[in-house]
Amino acid sequence: MNHDMPPGYEKKFADFIRLCRESKANGVPNILVGFPSALGDNYPEIIESLSRLADAGLTLNIAGRNPDSRHN
Repeated sequence: MNHDMPPGYEKKFADFIRLCRESKANGVPNILVGFPSALGDNYPEIIESLSRLADAGLTLNIAGRNPDSRHN
C-alpha cells in the first residue's frame, strides 16, 4: 500500500525521524515511545511513522496509553 506523506510531517516529527535513523545506524533494533500519540495526531501521521519504523527495520514498544497511564 502506498501513501502520501502528510504535509509538514518531516518538520513536525524531525526528532522521531532522527531517532529512527540513528537507531538503525547504531544497530539498536527497538524504539520505545512513551505514548501512542508520539507517532502522530491523525491516521496519515501514524501510518507515516509506522512506515518509517518498518523501513528502518525497527520494532516498537509503547510505554503507556496516555501520560496518566504510567501512574496506574
